[in-house]
Amino acid sequence: MKKILYYLKNLIISGFVLYGYNLIAVNFNMIIPINVFTILFVTFLGSPALIALVLFKILML
Repeated sequence: MKKILYYLKNLIISGFVLYGYNLIAVNFNMIIPINVFTILFVTFLGSPALIALVLFKILML
């Protein structure tokens, strides 16, 4: 039960982190879409996943 609550908390926090990042990144046109893949990616891998998504976005421009 503790693991389920832990991952649920991380899932919610990941959504807020991506939303907060998008609020800042809208000025630079570097928005990362908030969908199931990106939220799960950030939930399980943490902040390095967010950095990887930003780098991927930069490389794909």
